[in-house]
Amino acid sequence: EVQLVESGGGLVQPGGTLRLSCATSGFAFRDYAIAWFRQASGKEREGVSWILNTDGTTFYSDTVKGRFTISSDNAKNTVYLQMNSLRPEDTAVYYCAATHWKLFTGPTMRDDDYNDWGQGTQVTVSS
Repeated sequence: EVQLVESGGGLVQPGGTLRLSCATSGFAFRDYAIAWFRQASGKEREGVSWILNTDGTTFYSDTVKGRFTISSDNAKNTVYLQMNSLRPEDTAVYYCAATHWKLFTGPTMRDDDYNDWGQGTQVTVSS
């Protein structure tokens, strides 16, 4: 059974940091792309970042580039999202999602391209 479990969310002040984790199981981790999406209240879900585990290629949306860093630990089958310089507009539920490299479409980050999703973790940036 494919599972993705996010953790690490919480309440942080503007300018603060958080590290999200996406622990995975049930699939060949190294053959997959793992992405982070987020959905703020009343808004559509948007792609944030992805990492292609086959070669380590990464991508960031313009809204988080330079502040967020995605990384992958193949030994733990876990992907991390280090979030620095957090802003109130980063407040959202953050989801990780997975897709096999053969189905991977790269920077487009469409929801439909990802087959498996976690339950989400809430990130709130507020003073």
